[in-house]
Amino acid sequence: MDPLRPSIKRAAAIALALTFAVVAADAPAKAPKADARPPLVVRLGFPADAKVLILNGDDTGMNHSTNVGTFRAFKAGGLSSATIMVPCPWFPETVNYARENPKANLGLHLTLTSEWKRYKWGPVVGRTAVPSLVDELGYFYDGVEEVYAHAKLDEVELEVRAQVDRALKAGIDVTHVDSHMGTLQYDQKYHELYLKIAKAYDLPCRVAGRALMKTFNAERMVDLADEMGIVHPDMLYTDGPEKVEDTERFWLAMLDNLPAGQVSEIFIHCGELVPEMEFTANSWRTRAADTDFFCSPKWSDALKAKGIRVISYRELRDLQRKQPKATP
Repeated sequence: MDPLRPSIKRAAAIALALTFAVVAADAPAKAPKADARPPLVVRLGFPADAKVLILNGDDTGMNHSTNVGTFRAFKAGGLSSATIMVPCPWFPETVNYARENPKANLGLHLTLTSEWKRYKWGPVVGRTAVPSLVDELGYFYDGVEEVYAHAKLDEVELEVRAQVDRALKAGIDVTHVDSHMGTLQYDQKYHELYLKIAKAYDLPCRVAGRALMKTFNAERMVDLADEMGIVHPDMLYTDGPEKVEDTERFWLAMLDNLPAGQVSEIFIHCGELVPEMEFTANSWRTRAADTDFFCSPKWSDALKAKGIRVISYRELRDLQRKQPKATP
């Protein structure tokens, strides 16, 4: 199984990473910097050959169905972390969950797009504060390409910081950040801002694996994160099964191919098989199937049988905040 194989629905967004190639083509070639530190698994206290895995649930707070599925997966041990979409209408439900479950590992799914046709959201700072981020109705744009075509970077930063601040003010013990639809990662300027935000709040973040970034001449972003002292997984699995019927086979095969000596991240999108999800997202069947399987004994038994150590982003945050502070 190829962990770098992009899904069809992500192909257009992944192609945007070619902007890195354009930038790199105009820049003088530099040899990659050697990292003298022990591997991340060792710094986390595991054997050098350990297979360590973060199980993250994206889109938490998007709607009630997503929240119910995410909370169920947490309880079943199918997820170790989740990331919240602060601008979405069901964010308050996640705040309540965080208060009732203070040990839950909750990060932020930094959001700049609103991709569904019948269900929308906009910036937490209001449309007038960030006019370049919204359409004529005041909602975020549908896709990443539209954001890049219209958005001003200073307004992006204003909105992203406001999302983090709102979560912290609500009492959420934020463990990490990542980027909804990859908007903050497919363009060099946005990726640099993404790392700047992670550094400012001293949070780990999702960074694509070095192998994938090398494909787009973007290893520099991985080096930059390391130089800034931002802890991140070594490998990111960006894809799920193309057919719902393949759910169990796909994820079990994924576990067979996890690399030893690295911290990997798998993320899914949770949801319950209810009308709300069906009328919100065209991926409702996949979301429900993934949730059911990750909550099943087959998944938890497979993790144990293969000796995979499951952690959350909290361990990465603890490590980041204990290490000597790097200069941005």
